[in-house]
Amino acid sequence: MGAVAVAAGLYRVLATAVLFVHALFILWVVFGAFLAHSRPILRGLHIASLIWGVLIEILPWPCPLTTLETWLERRAGVEPYQGGFLLHYLDELIYPDFSQTALTIAAAAVCLLNFAFYARLKWKRRPEQS
Repeated sequence: MGAVAVAAGLYRVLATAVLFVHALFILWVVFGAFLAHSRPILRGLHIASLIWGVLIEILPWPCPLTTLETWLERRAGVEPYQGGFLLHYLDELIYPDFSQTALTIAAAAVCLLNFAFYARLKWKRRPEQS
């Protein structure tokens, strides 16, 4: 096996690892409130992740994980997908006929529901006023 094939294989493995981390981050954003609500440090990290998730969905910013994955796929000789992570993977797996706009709205709604969960927790913990 030549050096080029070894390098391509390494880039393919790295692209898969980035894809896995990307999926874990999305799961963290969606379900992290269940783990973080009673842990202040995790709660802060989750709220920051939610803010990042909302910003990356509603603003025309490229996701760094998608950019890295695409770069690694190109280096591996794999034709990278076009569009964002959500559109490519979730659209194909779960919602084959959904538009990018619908997926963006759904992702933002999930993040907003998480924010509502935290607001409710804060409201419940507020000291009684007489």
